[in-house]
Amino acid sequence: MKIGILALQGAIREHRNLLRRLSIETVDVLNPDDLDGISGLILPGGESTTVGKLLVRYDLLEPIAALGRKGLPILGVCTGLILLSKHINNSEQYRLNLMDTYVERNAFGRQLASFEADMSIPVLGDKPFHTVFIRAPYINKVGDNVKVLLSDEGKVLFAEQDNLLAVAFHPELTDDTRVHEYFLNKINNFSEQ
Repeated sequence: MKIGILALQGAIREHRNLLRRLSIETVDVLNPDDLDGISGLILPGGESTTVGKLLVRYDLLEPIAALGRKGLPILGVCTGLILLSKHINNSEQYRLNLMDTYVERNAFGRQLASFEADMSIPVLGDKPFHTVFIRAPYINKVGDNVKVLLSDEGKVLFAEQDNLLAVAFHPELTDDTRVHEYFLNKINNFSEQ
């Protein structure tokens, strides 16, 4: 198994290190050829407008969207959650247009409003997950085919749709590997179909 990590901006090293702890090979995705042979793709945090423009500049937007439509498992973290969405409130920025969600960008406020909290995520087990939110988005509306895995006060913070996972927080900034393990299980399940 080889996981691609979109390497245009964001916490690339942290995702790479976490996956190495799980004995998973990674490749930095900087151009379309880097997508060859990957089993899944992580879209890390960053600044969504900038990453969207870079996806276009490096001819990655349509190849990644096409792979997502064909069933490649994709984990979108923070910015990645925004890029996966079909609807971004008050924005026409570039996006992959894959997930039937409506997203609020910077929904919790500026950098100073970033926070951490232990949250119960049943699909990850009984132990609360230490979540790290940095200028985080959230999903305020989901389509019928989207499964909500974590919500708080009406804000969807972790969601799943077929081969897609969208996470508002940064699991790569913790020592807890359970979000990435959930993603790897999704890859294994899709490869068996």
